[in-house]
Amino acid sequence: MMNQGAYTIILFYKFTHIKNPEKFKIQQRKIAESFGLKGRMLIATEGVNATFEGTTKNIKGYMKSLRQQRVFKDVTFKDSAGNGKAFTKLMVKVRPEVVTLGAGDFNIKKETARAITAKELDQFYQKKEDFVVLDLRNDYEIQAGHFTNTVNPKLRNFRELPEKMNELAHLKSKKVVAVCTGGIRCEKATCLLKKKGFKNIYQLKDGIHAYIKKFPGKNFKGSLFVFDNRMTTPIVDSANREVVARCAFCNAPCEEFYNDDSFRPSKKVICCDNCIARYQHKLRRCIPA
Repeated sequence: MMNQGAYTIILFYKFTHIKNPEKFKIQQRKIAESFGLKGRMLIATEGVNATFEGTTKNIKGYMKSLRQQRVFKDVTFKDSAGNGKAFTKLMVKVRPEVVTLGAGDFNIKKETARAITAKELDQFYQKKEDFVVLDLRNDYEIQAGHFTNTVNPKLRNFRELPEKMNELAHLKSKKVVAVCTGGIRCEKATCLLKKKGFKNIYQLKDGIHAYIKKFPGKNFKGSLFVFDNRMTTPIVDSANREVVARCAFCNAPCEEFYNDDSFRPSKKVICCDNCIARYQHKLRRCIPA
């Protein structure tokens, strides 16, 4: 059920052929503006990837409007509580890919791995099946929260995945469940993994977001990293939630992300309140949107 607070954030994507991305961009921007939304939408010939925040009333209106379009008729929206400050502006852009892998074109519908639901994944854990979770998010995202049995390929960004194939080759004989935030990276990545010889591979339908909403505090520990000004969210309140992220300097439990500008390019690190006073000369609070 959608959060009934003042603001709601939604994320959604759709792999579908967009014949004229520039024309589609103008149309979609007008719709988002008419509901007063902020956030971002990326458009490519391969589809759409978006995250928006607005008042709960306007988000509901926007979703209803979008579903009246043929292209979005069956789209899945993932929602969580907003605060009215997740984004500072509205951005609608055309890109070569809606999620950048740089591994060529795939027929997503035919080549992607079979999707399993949050309930099916939970049953894997209940039955103590022999499987691993391959987390396809960036390394710093995994630090904030992750599944039990997670394999972390330590990606600095998603487009590094093709370079990691040799390091992941030992998983080809395993039962593998690929996961990411909302499902979009898995759709494309599992096409590549299957092409590279992964036979027993699945992907989590609608991503980590869907699992922790249905099973809060269960087999996913910590918070979900999000690419807006919240940085992390538990999605739902849960007494069982534990903080698994650790300060990069003293190892204390915390979930505050900063940009470390002593690296080129800058990298995200976690820092507690005690250590920020000492390292504030090289750290700045993450404001990504």
